[in-house]
Amino acid sequence: MTRFSADWILPIAGEPIGGGVVTLDAGRIVSVAHRDEGETVALGRVAVLPGLVNAHTHLELSYLHRRIPPAPSFLDWVRPMLAARGERDRIDDPEIVQAAKAAIRFAQTTGTSLIGDVSNTLISVPLLQEAAVPACIFHELIGFSGVGADAQVARARAAIDALPKSADTRVSLAPHAPYSVSPALFTAIRSDLDDHQPAVSAVHLGESPEEVELLRKGTGPWRAILEGLGVWNAGWQAPGCSPVEYLADLGFLSASVLAVHGVQFDGADLDRLRALDVTLVSCPRSNRYVGVGSPPLEAFYALDVNVAFGTDSLASVEDLNMFAELAEARRIAPKVPARALLRSATSTAAAALGFDDEFGSIEPGKRAALIAVHVPSGVSDVEEYLVSGSVDAGDVSWLVT
Repeated sequence: MTRFSADWILPIAGEPIGGGVVTLDAGRIVSVAHRDEGETVALGRVAVLPGLVNAHTHLELSYLHRRIPPAPSFLDWVRPMLAARGERDRIDDPEIVQAAKAAIRFAQTTGTSLIGDVSNTLISVPLLQEAAVPACIFHELIGFSGVGADAQVARARAAIDALPKSADTRVSLAPHAPYSVSPALFTAIRSDLDDHQPAVSAVHLGESPEEVELLRKGTGPWRAILEGLGVWNAGWQAPGCSPVEYLADLGFLSASVLAVHGVQFDGADLDRLRALDVTLVSCPRSNRYVGVGSPPLEAFYALDVNVAFGTDSLASVEDLNMFAELAEARRIAPKVPARALLRSATSTAAAALGFDDEFGSIEPGKRAALIAVHVPSGVSDVEEYLVSGSVDAGDVSWLVT
């Protein structure tokens, strides 16, 4: 049993404790309290908080780091990204594997304790297990033609069932987006999720204006791309509504689904997400990089939607540092309290991924996946400091018993 004392303890589940003690034993949290008598490992001028949660990334795309330039619009980013991916036909390509491993190590170094990873190939599953990083892996399916949806899901389920089992790497099915997945495939994935509760899923939703145009009018660049690829579904009719309304009416959205991005959402969309208890995963740095603009973060919080954060992939972001993601969130949403941003990057995200009994807050019984962040002298508001963009990788260390 080890007792750590620090100038600040941020339980997330309660008020910050100035001068506190957290007691750990056998990899679990025993207690957290105000400083008391007794021997401790004195950490000094640090803030102790739960490891952060990256609720959305694509580790298998890490090899594309700095290969796809920032773009003025989403399609201007998508086209070279798809071309670069098309050059690779082996999922065991050493460059892809090594880049993913390096990305996982960097995420750990910068204080990430839990990951929500989207994978088309499932290559990240053994890599996360090898690194002992808990994760929810979303096996992403794409298919707009509407042909063979049930068979596609059956094959994907068989691939999941063939994986080595681990309580810390939970794998489930996920659709890519409304512009790349047919109604039949959405329905088949939903059925599989219902058969494997409490499986969590995720979907890219409301990211670009082009997505909105396709669903409202059936026109625009996404239709042209799908027709050019020969996968346009001639029987598909534009629903004439927003992305949120579309997937809600299909019966796909639920409290076990993460809606990723939401840059294009309006108040009605956010009201519906709140009513369905959907968690919205925001990736503000990536959104800026791919040319879709900044998400309306202040509206997300003002309308009481569950908000988590993700970095997205290294194809559209500089690094997998969640403190950098929080800094961008602070920049575009100055009215949102720092405490709310930190809660989104810890407890809300852990709950969305189905790991809230283990991660996301400093409470007795949860895992001792805690980080200590150095805080320089002169800082009075430690929560604001943590989201200010001042935290470097070298400032972060893990509590080790």
